[in-house]
This record gives sequence, structure tokens and C-alpha cells, in this order.
Amino acid sequence: MSSNPSTAPRRGGLLFVVLAAVVAIAGGAFWYAHASISAPKSVGHTANDGSDVGVMLGLADTAYQQKNLVAPVGSNVYEFYASVLQLDPDNSIAIQRLKDAFKPACDVVENTINSGDLDEAQRELYLLRLYDPHNYKLALLGSVLDAQRVIERRAHEAEAARIQSQQAAANGQANRYY
Repeated sequence: MSSNPSTAPRRGGLLFVVLAAVVAIAGGAFWYAHASISAPKSVGHTANDGSDVGVMLGLADTAYQQKNLVAPVGSNVYEFYASVLQLDPDNSIAIQRLKDAFKPACDVVENTINSGDLDEAQRELYLLRLYDPHNYKLALLGSVLDAQRVIERRAHEAEAARIQSQQAAANGQANRYY
């Protein structure tokens, strides 16, 4: 009978160790599952990760920091992110940043129209229409641009008429002396 009392504490200790191991494993599995679910999903590419998409993201980030939203040609946010989306159509970084830059880019186009650089405004508007072809703000900007072109054309026509009338008057005076 003396073997019974000595094996009982060993079994209790062994049971305690096994139970602690099971609880630790279950806790670790729970923590891992929770961490996997709540961890942000990888976007695939990051700026300057060496891939083509990463290089374009890096260039776009630089253009955004420099406030080059739609200009200059070939080195602006919309052209770089459009290139990213050609390489990776589901790139969440490019999609979100284009969305974030949209309103400020519309303001740039409006300022370009107001400054009278209508050809540049047309190019900038084209870039934004590639991003969102059915946006009402772009339709309004297009209407403003068209109106500015009409005003510019009428001003040129008026100037041409003024020059023609001056030339006609000068020719009329010249003919009086002959």
C-alpha cells in the first residue's frame, strides 16, 4: 500500500503539468487566431519596394508631397497612380490616394481655367476624367472650360475686327492722298 500514496502526488503533478500545457497551447492558438483576423491585410506592394508598382508608388508619393496633382506633364499624382493601376488594377493604395487627391485636383483645374491656360486645363481635366468619367464636378469644370473658350474666341474675333477696321481706315486715308 505504500506505493499508492507515493504515485498519487506524481499523478496529480503530472496532471497539473499536462493541464497547464493544454491551457498554454489553447491560449496561444486563440491569440494567433485573433491576431491573424485583426491584422491589416498586406497590400502587396509598398513605395520603393523595388517592383515596378513600388517605384511608381514612390514617385506618386513624391509628387503628392510636392503638390503636383495634375501637373507637370508626366510627373504628377494622377499619371503615376494611373500607371500603378495599369500594373495592379486592385492596388488599394493607388485607389485611395486618387480618391483623396480628387477634390484638390479639381481645385487646381479650376485655377488653371481661371488663369487662362485653357489647353493645360483641358489636359488636366482629361486626367481627372480618366479617374472618374461621370463625376458632376468634372462636368461643371468642362462647362466652365467651354465657356472660357467661347469668351476667348469672341475676344480674338473682336480684336481681329478692330485690326481690320484700323487697316481699312488706314487704306481709306492712303487712297485719299493718291
